[in-house]
Amino acid sequence: MFDNRPVGINKRYSAHFDRVGEEKHLARLAEKGGLQTLSAREIGLERQPLTVDPEPKPVLAWVHFFTEAVRVKAWACRWTPKAVGIRFYVDGSAMTTWVWLDAVDPDPDTRPSEDAVRNGGSARQSVTVRP
Repeated sequence: MFDNRPVGINKRYSAHFDRVGEEKHLARLAEKGGLQTLSAREIGLERQPLTVDPEPKPVLAWVHFFTEAVRVKAWACRWTPKAVGIRFYVDGSAMTTWVWLDAVDPDPDTRPSEDAVRNGGSARQSVTVRP
């Protein structure tokens, strides 16, 4: 009959407001800068084959802004056997970085194509802060 939510919690739209808060958090991190990427030596382009995908695949990826790890919805654009080059959007601006292969999972959610997002649509950016 009663749930244990505090008074004033909007059950119907709670996921929406959570996502809006997460998007704002990601925008603040991006504004400060500090997006980390792997070095050329770590990526190993001179010793490993590089695959470039003409149709990037939707993924969920852990990225680092300074010391804070954040999980974002992104597109895997290129990869080596150990690293993935991803692109994600913050407030409509593209951000690119290289992350370790283990930091990337396929995205099970359906969402607009990258072209739609690039042209002003929403990627329904979801962010998870790693504890």
